[in-house]
Amino acid sequence: MNNHHPAGGYKKIFETVEELSEPVPATVTGRIPSFLKGSLLRLGPGLFEVGDEPFYHLFDGQALMHKFDFKNGQVTYFRKYIKTDAYVRAITEKRVVITEFGTFAYPDPCKNIFSRFFTYFKGVEVTDNCLVNVYPIGEDYYAVTETNYITKVNTDTLETLKKVDLCNYVNINGVTAHPHIERDGTVFNIGNCMGKGASLAYNIVRIPPTQKDKSDPIEKSKVVVQFPSAERFKPSYVHSFGMSENYFVFIETPVKINLLKFLSAWSIRGSNYMDCFESNELLGVINHQSVESGQGEYIDHKFRGAPINLFHHINTYEDQGFIVADVCTWKGFEFVYNYLWLANLRTNWEEVKKAAMMAPQPEVRRYVIPLDIHREEQGKNLICLPYTTATATMRSDGTIWLEPEVLFSGPRQAFEFPQINYQKHGGKNYSYAYALGLNHFIPDRIIKLNVKTKETWVWQEPDSYPSEPLFVQTPDAVDEDDGVLLTIVISPGAQKSGYMLIINAKDMSEIARAEVDYIAVKKCITNSLYYVV
Repeated sequence: MNNHHPAGGYKKIFETVEELSEPVPATVTGRIPSFLKGSLLRLGPGLFEVGDEPFYHLFDGQALMHKFDFKNGQVTYFRKYIKTDAYVRAITEKRVVITEFGTFAYPDPCKNIFSRFFTYFKGVEVTDNCLVNVYPIGEDYYAVTETNYITKVNTDTLETLKKVDLCNYVNINGVTAHPHIERDGTVFNIGNCMGKGASLAYNIVRIPPTQKDKSDPIEKSKVVVQFPSAERFKPSYVHSFGMSENYFVFIETPVKINLLKFLSAWSIRGSNYMDCFESNELLGVINHQSVESGQGEYIDHKFRGAPINLFHHINTYEDQGFIVADVCTWKGFEFVYNYLWLANLRTNWEEVKKAAMMAPQPEVRRYVIPLDIHREEQGKNLICLPYTTATATMRSDGTIWLEPEVLFSGPRQAFEFPQINYQKHGGKNYSYAYALGLNHFIPDRIIKLNVKTKETWVWQEPDSYPSEPLFVQTPDAVDEDDGVLLTIVISPGAQKSGYMLIINAKDMSEIARAEVDYIAVKKCITNSLYYVV
C-alpha cells in the first residue's frame, strides 16, 4: 500500500469550489450496474473563505451538496450550496457572519460601538451550516449538522426549501448527524438537553415515518428515553450512538462541552465552539449505558472503560444475552478535532505526519455488554461469547469495567466513517464493515474489514483521495457483501481528476468510474453519502 504523499496533492481537497448552473455529463469507464437507478447525494464543506476572511477548521466550510444521477448506464453530476442563513449572510456581507465550529464571527465593523456591544448580548446565534449529512424524514430529505437546525432540500434540483428548528418540537439542544433509520422510515436520534434538577442530560428522540394524513412527521417527534449526564453542566460531545433490535447504547466520552464556558464565550470573549471543549484525564472513563428501546426504559448500570474519543458506531447487535458494540475509537482523552485545523492539514507531508504522531491512536474496538448482571460476581469476567476476547468485570463499587477486543489497528491508520449492509444487518449480527482509510488524517484508501476474522481488503491508487464509501446491496443479494461501494475520488494529477467510483464489495475490485473535470467535483473527509432510489 502507498503510505506516502510527498507531492501534497491532498491539499486540493481543502480548496473552495463554485457551484454549477446545471448538471454535466460524466465520462464512464467500465459498466455501470443496471440496478443503480437513482441519485448519489454527497454533502460536505465547499467554501473555505468568504471575501478576505478564511474559515479555520475542517468543520467550518459552508455546506455543498453534490449529486450523481444514474440513468440507463449513464451518469451526470451536479452540485449546489445549501442556502443556509450562515451561507447567505456570509455571501451577502462578504465576511463570516455566524460563528462556526472553529471560526469566530466578529461584529460588523460598520456598526457603531453601541450596536456591536448589544450584538454580543443578544445571546448565542447558533449556526445552521448543515455540512455533515443528509437523510430522509418521511418523504422529505434534510441536510444536517449537529445543532438544533436541519434544512429541507429538494433532491431533484438541490434547491434549499426550509430551515427547521427542532427545538420547536422536542426538548433538545441539538442532535447528531448520524441517526438510525428503521425500514418503515422511523428515525431515532440523540442529543443533549436540559434534564431533571436543572442538570444536562441526553434525550433519545423518535420521529415517526410518513404519515397517512400527509402531515409533517417532525411535528410528531417525541422523547423516548433520557440518559443522565455524568457531569451536571458538562455533557459529553456526542457524534453517534448504537441501536440494536431492542436496545440503545450510548457511550459518554471524556470529551466534554463546558456549558458555562459556552454561554460566556459568546457574550464576553467572542470565542468559537472549539474553545468550549475540554478533556480531563481524571474524567477519562467511558460511561456505557443501555436502554431497552421497545419500552423506553433506562437501565441503570454503569459500564466503564479506559478513555477514548468516539465519533462513529459501526454496528450494535444482541447475541445470547449480550450486546455487542463495534466502534471506531481514538485512544486517550485528548480531543481529536484539535488536529483538524485547516492550517495543519494543508502543510507538507512531513508536517502532516508529525502532527498526526502526537494525536490519539485510532483503533476499531468491540465492546461487549452483559445484560444479566449479578453483583456477587465481582472480579469475574461476565462475557462468555466464544468468538470474542472482550471482557466485562464487576467491581466492588457496582460498576462493570469493559476491556475491548481490537478488530483493526495500524500505526496512524484509521478505519473511519464506517458503513455496513445496513438494510439487512443494521442492529444484527454481521461480518463485514467498510470504511474510509485515513493515513495520518489524509484519506487515501477504502477498506473492507471482516469483523469475525479481522481480514482486510483495500482499494487504493497513487495520489488519489476517496470519500466515505456507501454500500448499495444488489437486488438479488444472497451473501451479506453482495453489492457495490460508491465513493467520490479526487486524483489531482489526472486529466479528469474527479470521479465517482464503483467498487465490487466482495473483492474490492473496480467495476466502473464516472469521471468529470477537476473543477466539477471536490471532496473532503467530512462528507456523508446517501443513495436515493
